[in-house]
Amino acid sequence: MLQYFEWYYPADGSLWKKLANDAKVLKEKGFDTLWLPPAHKGMAGADAIGYDSYDLYDLGEFDQKGSIRTKYGTKEELIHAVKTAQAAGLKVYVDIVLNHLGGGDETENVTVRKVNPDNRNEFISEPFEIEAFTKFNYPARGGKYSKFEWDFQCFSGVDYDHRSGETAIYSIQNQYGDGWEKVLDKENGNYDYLMLSDIDFRNPAVRQELKNWGEWFHETLGFDGFRLDAIKHMPADFYNEWLDHLRGKFQKELFTVGEYWAPYDLGSLLKYAETTGNRMSLFDTCLQANFSKASQSGSNYNLAAIFEDTLVKNRPEIAVTFVENHDTQPLQSLEQVVEPWFRAHAYAMILLRDAGYPCVFYADVYGSEYTDKGQDGQDHQVTIGSLPQLETMLQLRKQKAYGQQRDYLDHPNCIGWTRAGVEDRENSGLAVVLSNGEQGFKRMEMGTQFAGKQMIDALGHVQQEVTVAEDGWAEFICEAGSVSVWILA
Repeated sequence: MLQYFEWYYPADGSLWKKLANDAKVLKEKGFDTLWLPPAHKGMAGADAIGYDSYDLYDLGEFDQKGSIRTKYGTKEELIHAVKTAQAAGLKVYVDIVLNHLGGGDETENVTVRKVNPDNRNEFISEPFEIEAFTKFNYPARGGKYSKFEWDFQCFSGVDYDHRSGETAIYSIQNQYGDGWEKVLDKENGNYDYLMLSDIDFRNPAVRQELKNWGEWFHETLGFDGFRLDAIKHMPADFYNEWLDHLRGKFQKELFTVGEYWAPYDLGSLLKYAETTGNRMSLFDTCLQANFSKASQSGSNYNLAAIFEDTLVKNRPEIAVTFVENHDTQPLQSLEQVVEPWFRAHAYAMILLRDAGYPCVFYADVYGSEYTDKGQDGQDHQVTIGSLPQLETMLQLRKQKAYGQQRDYLDHPNCIGWTRAGVEDRENSGLAVVLSNGEQGFKRMEMGTQFAGKQMIDALGHVQQEVTVAEDGWAEFICEAGSVSVWILA
């Protein structure tokens, strides 16, 4: 899978056109599926990344929030891009952001209680009235596609009182409840509330409207699956119901991966998977956290334990593995960067092993630029290059990474594994060895079918050849702080 966007992609309306141009080449590079950014209009209009949902039905069609197009282009360009990608043999997953809405069209007088932001179950005021932007009637759309209008009965909380100008977390009193919905995550006491106007799934009209919207969205785009945003902040039973409805309606698998952000908290991921009855895969945030920590710790990190307490080790069939994404990029709220020297190591660990569904990040394919303040207080343009070894690794995954896997995760600074290959993939099989310290070497078994054969480092770091002994074993090496992938010469 390729995450086909990054946080700092320019807000010039060009992404859908770029996708249509790139689709055939991306398939040739070795990608099978694309995860697209949120396609609907956000409250920031043409500048919105899409996670500030305003109108789910506006895919770049209506003059709302100062723009017809979204950050990524127009509705027509989106439809063309999706069709072009699918014609090239790529499946398309769309980003679903249903936790909240922002940028309401009108205010309402709403009864609320203020809560302690560090313990959302603790109310720190008596009920009182605020003026909240909880009315969404989309005048520019004029009821096209849906006549549903959102009001305070559709939300469980807000963070702004227009009357006083105060920003806080307010729990809304509506006919469906006084307080937060039950969610699995217990951070901050209850983590139902994340941002903006928090959607209340206790309201049956809301659930029905979101089912209707899901049907319309699929009928409009014909996508192949979903990436679900911020699922830890929503009741799990909603997505159980929503996915069952859409899969039943369209009689399609609609592959789904959920974002439950829980670094170093495997238990929460496993509990969510159990609660949703394995209806979806999950991003392996635990493995990504290990990658980030390893990249910052250098030779002090124990590579032998890098897969410990990860989803890919415990539930490989539902693990979507990744190295970075838009949230972990520099300056973002969940910043958890994998340092450049370790990115090839991390990609080898998700692309060339037998477990997990690897997701490659846009910035590692195309590079990224962003603005940061330097020590002089001035804005500086920061450029992060693409990963040069990535294209080779994608081809190695397609052509070589098959067959029995033998692991040699037995040293704190040097680990490796082999893939024995399969008969119907000529010259398949490989050996990977990587180091976070000094030059590394690893004696590993390829299998007797490789006896006497020469192997070379496909990444070009080590120039000498390795000969596999008659017993099918060989000693493979890699340079200091590097990774090498050995294939048949």
